[in-house]
Amino acid sequence: MPASSRVQAPTARPGSKPDKVRRLHLPQKMRNLELFLVLIACSINAGAVVLVQLGALGQIDTTLVLLGASLSILVLTLHVVMRFVARDADPFILPIATLLNGLGIAMIYRIDIADGAAGWSSAAVRQTAWSALAIACAIVVILVIRNHRILFRYTYIAGFVAVILLLLPLAPGLGREVSGARVWIGIGEFATFQPGEIAKIALAIFFAGYLVRNRDSLSMVGKRFMGMHFPRLRDLGPILVVWALSMSVIIFQRDLGTALLYFGLFLVMLYLATGRLSWVVLGMALFLGGAILASQTLTYVNGRFTNWLDAMNPDVYNAQGGSFQLVQGLFGLAKGGLLGTGLGQGRPDLTPVPQSDYIIASLGEELGLAGVFAILALYLLFVARGFRIGFAGQDDFGKLLAVGLSFVVALQCFIVIGGVTRVIPLTGLTTPFLAAGGSSLVANWIIAALLLRLSDTVRNQPRLVI
Repeated sequence: MPASSRVQAPTARPGSKPDKVRRLHLPQKMRNLELFLVLIACSINAGAVVLVQLGALGQIDTTLVLLGASLSILVLTLHVVMRFVARDADPFILPIATLLNGLGIAMIYRIDIADGAAGWSSAAVRQTAWSALAIACAIVVILVIRNHRILFRYTYIAGFVAVILLLLPLAPGLGREVSGARVWIGIGEFATFQPGEIAKIALAIFFAGYLVRNRDSLSMVGKRFMGMHFPRLRDLGPILVVWALSMSVIIFQRDLGTALLYFGLFLVMLYLATGRLSWVVLGMALFLGGAILASQTLTYVNGRFTNWLDAMNPDVYNAQGGSFQLVQGLFGLAKGGLLGTGLGQGRPDLTPVPQSDYIIASLGEELGLAGVFAILALYLLFVARGFRIGFAGQDDFGKLLAVGLSFVVALQCFIVIGGVTRVIPLTGLTTPFLAAGGSSLVANWIIAALLLRLSDTVRNQPRLVI
């Protein structure tokens, strides 16, 4: 055929019939993939509970298995809701959160068996109930927030809510001191809640909105020194305010981990918004200086550093509030070796508070180094999907919010696991989705729901066609 008579097939443009067909089929494939992965996650969780029972009891008790099945129904309900209101959402976030949550319940149940706890008052049953509430909150978030940009309108309200939540544990008659840290409030006679877990979400929304509004003054003005562009003194206000807030958490609430989490979140979002490395240098210098000063003046912080630096010293090991917990956790990880002792066949109960602060050490003992690597890979994939959602977005607020929420999970994992493995001083934070703690579960499932909503909105954003 002559070249002049050849006709090239027209390229489908957005809005044309082929493009519409592709857009109709892609969400369906994504939701089907999500369903497949969720079913696998639920099966692994059920298998973990059964293995715990066989390893620790030698028989199967259907009580917790049935409770786990009810959680699976809730997760599938969330999946069905997304098929209608978030069809383009990321297909990996929900299965990862489900698997981590279920593995945490299985290990908490195993520790209950070792401690002789049973019935509705056991930690595993409470964790299951909190998980149901957390998943229900995620469903509400998906249904109520149909577009993440609406959160931009409530930037300063989110900041105000975060401050109120941080101050609640200091309120007389309401705050509760647990393990030396005053970060809890009492709800009823026995229940406690940690409002700082919800505050980190409100702070992420506030930081994203504030930085979008004030990015120009924070990134374009200043002086150059030693190859870096430093801001003017008058522009240092935001970082000084957040630094003061973090130091107040250390001083008044005796919580080093939460202070590091809040300040790290702000620094990363500030760097992403401005592209200035000088902000990171200033922020790290401020926080390290404050932490060193606190370690020299505050007994609580000094004890954390002493336990970290001199953990094997017999005087430190045997002291009240010494390094006994840290060393026992390290021994548990060492006992697990490469493949672990097997679910239900270790002794994680020998470490104090193994179901919350030290659940990674408990899992490391029974699943081994291979199991810990698999769990870390799940966290890495969760955070990577969150970063991907942020960088794929067209609006700056959504980009900052997605990266901020993902970084909160990443930094919290580093702080907790780094403390357990003696990379950094031990803090009182919980491992996301895994550790016992209702407030942490609710906050992390809300983060998962917001990332799902952001991923759906990002895929549906109009793109410029040239």
